[in-house]
Amino acid sequence: MKKKTIYYWSPYLTEIATTKAVINSAYAINRYSKDYEASIIDAVGEFEKKKIDLKKKKINIINLSFLNYLPVLPKYGRIRSRLSFIAIFFLSFFSLKKLLKKNNPEFIIIHLITSLPLILFYFFKFKTKCILRISGYPVMSKYRIFAWKILLKKIHTVTCPTIATYNYLLNLDIVPKSKLKVLYDPIINVGEINKNSKEQFKLSNKNFDLAVGRLTKQKNFDFLINCYSKLVKIFPDLKLLIVGNGEEKKNLQKKIDELHLENNIELIPFVENIFPFFKNANCFLLSSLWEDPGFVLIEAGFSRTLIITNDCKNGPEEIIKKNDAGYVYQINNEDDFITKYKEFKSAKKSDLFNFKKRALIKSKEFSVFDHATKLISIVN
Repeated sequence: MKKKTIYYWSPYLTEIATTKAVINSAYAINRYSKDYEASIIDAVGEFEKKKIDLKKKKINIINLSFLNYLPVLPKYGRIRSRLSFIAIFFLSFFSLKKLLKKNNPEFIIIHLITSLPLILFYFFKFKTKCILRISGYPVMSKYRIFAWKILLKKIHTVTCPTIATYNYLLNLDIVPKSKLKVLYDPIINVGEINKNSKEQFKLSNKNFDLAVGRLTKQKNFDFLINCYSKLVKIFPDLKLLIVGNGEEKKNLQKKIDELHLENNIELIPFVENIFPFFKNANCFLLSSLWEDPGFVLIEAGFSRTLIITNDCKNGPEEIIKKNDAGYVYQINNEDDFITKYKEFKSAKKSDLFNFKKRALIKSKEFSVFDHATKLISIVN
């Protein structure tokens, strides 16, 4: 019996956590479903670098264009990146419409640049059913609420990455409750993570704290730099590694230099395999203005790395604070961060073990298998 098809739509410019979620979700469907087969749509060449990984996971790629536009599209800066998104919208409009009309997949799950498929489904009729996957905490302006109430009328389901986001959208009354579902991201692939964790750690210094993420305003790394400028006066040998790429790199490095923290804080470019860093870190630090749920937070928990996070919406509050799975400080409160860090440094091993244990237990709810089970129940 021929399997029904599910397409994934998630064009992106730079490495982000959503990309991993899309690949893991498609992998989960292909591995655990007897009725469905998943493929990923490549709009402008964004999945070109992922071809080897996708081939290993037996995920088919559908190329919308013969040309790879990604290298020439601006990737950083609020205005320049928005222009790139607009370019992707128009470059993909007719080819995506044609693809859906011709192939009639059973479902298309949309993650990023969702405006294109939402508009297509509103103005045109397809046999395909559309699932909107909320990726990250949605900032809902009056205009966006108005637009979503109109465009989501043709949507089959809207899935939320956290319970808090589910309740938030439910209260806004954008879609009927029957269309709204909680679907945790497929972050934890146990076999893959265990293999990646065994990779040799290449840095000689193994006495460090760790922060991971895109170097953007959202991740709020300048807050950590300010805090460490004070902490090094108490703990002179502190070392913080911030791993990631992004438009804030120059500004962050400038701040590090101005505060004379070159020996205490190091910016490290994005690495494909972050798990040896988790395995060797003293603790993982999260300073974001918002996370929903926070992939690195869950990966740190699964890696048994002690977590120090703020209480931002929604992931840290829901995953760490409510489960007493790490140290939690008030967002953007330097004094509270320093207090919690001192508590961490003087804590009993048994207390740290319990924090790590609870974070590990919670992280397992974000496994590829659990995601597949829930998603299959939604499409069925």
